[in-house]
Amino acid sequence: MKIVISNTSKELGQVAGSEAADLIRQTISEKGRANIILATGTSQFETINQLITEEIDWSKVTMFHLDEYIGMPVTHGASFRKYLKERFLEKVSPLENSYLINGETEPEKEIEKLNELISQHPIDVALVGIGENGHLAFNDPPADMDTEEPYIVVNLDEPCRLQQMNEGWFGSLEEVPAQAISMSIRQIMKSAHIICSVPDERKAQAVKDSLEQEVSNTFPASILQLHQDCTFYLDKASASLLSEVTLSH
Repeated sequence: MKIVISNTSKELGQVAGSEAADLIRQTISEKGRANIILATGTSQFETINQLITEEIDWSKVTMFHLDEYIGMPVTHGASFRKYLKERFLEKVSPLENSYLINGETEPEKEIEKLNELISQHPIDVALVGIGENGHLAFNDPPADMDTEEPYIVVNLDEPCRLQQMNEGWFGSLEEVPAQAISMSIRQIMKSAHIICSVPDERKAQAVKDSLEQEVSNTFPASILQLHQDCTFYLDKASASLLSEVTLSH
């Protein structure tokens, strides 16, 4: 596990997006194609902004994404399918495949389809973030760290739903869905490389818990401490609570 600290969230995104692009190009060079995971939310704005400027043969890339609200129409401003279509897919040349989670269909059937697809596409590069409550994807604490299912139905806790509202995706807490389809912890951990972009002071406690607490389902993103190739990309604000011991690593 590595930690890279930038001065601002924009610089963080530039560094993280550039490193992700390098890993994707390297994988294409070695394997002929690359399978990636993209995250969404405000924490990923700058990283994706950098990624879409990079020279990559996207026709050799297959993309999955982390999570989507159950019952969320693609036209809704908070839809993660809408987010990825507008911020990524429409900005780059066509991908080999892109598998977006459909939250409007029957969840079990959608999960069955996604689980079959991702089992055929071992993930090379995963771009993820961390929630204010320490969640990884939508695996809120106490997260299920044992299931081998690649995608699962999860219940969203109040801190998670409050974050979505406070970020401006919803007008009230009542509007935030209570459930989502999420990639599981174990599926994320199967990725060969993980780029974890976490800007902003409001994430500082979650960053500290993820890096300095013992690995447990109380701090879901703490599992990243055990990954063989995970880099945390932070800005000065999100890194502000880390101890000198952690920073020295």
